[in-house]
Amino acid sequence: MRGGRPRAGGMTLVELVVAIVVISIAVAGVLAALTQATRHGADPMLTEQAVAIAQSYLEEITLAAYADPDGETGCGPEPGETRATYDDVCDYNGLSDTAGAVDRNGNPIAGLEAYNVQVSVADATLNGVAGRRIEVRVTHDNVGWLDVKVAGWRMSY
Repeated sequence: MRGGRPRAGGMTLVELVVAIVVISIAVAGVLAALTQATRHGADPMLTEQAVAIAQSYLEEITLAAYADPDGETGCGPEPGETRATYDDVCDYNGLSDTAGAVDRNGNPIAGLEAYNVQVSVADATLNGVAGRRIEVRVTHDNVGWLDVKVAGWRMSY
């Protein structure tokens, strides 16, 4: 048998400090990733809602008549006309719902109050056919990066 004290098992203070530092760095990285994921967890839902709002407005507009049945010219609503009485595509030019998405009769849609909708309609030609290009833009009051644009055409036939 050798003389001297038997070596005790375990870790030295230096090894313990190094282990704590390594574990702390790993935990900090995991927490940063979780924070980022939590912060942006609702982003896809907001984007999908904005796209659905834009498509809904675009569908409503493209279902309207190409030309004004009353023979009015110019792109924009006639005096006294409201969205409920819009009778052609051009009436929607300049529509701006900045207090949230609303239905055709002006009733707010619950849960969509923070979305803003702007519409522009312009005469244009597509493949030699006269038409009107419609652009619906949807933004969000609380999410600065959210800016969805959906465009469509209404042709004169």
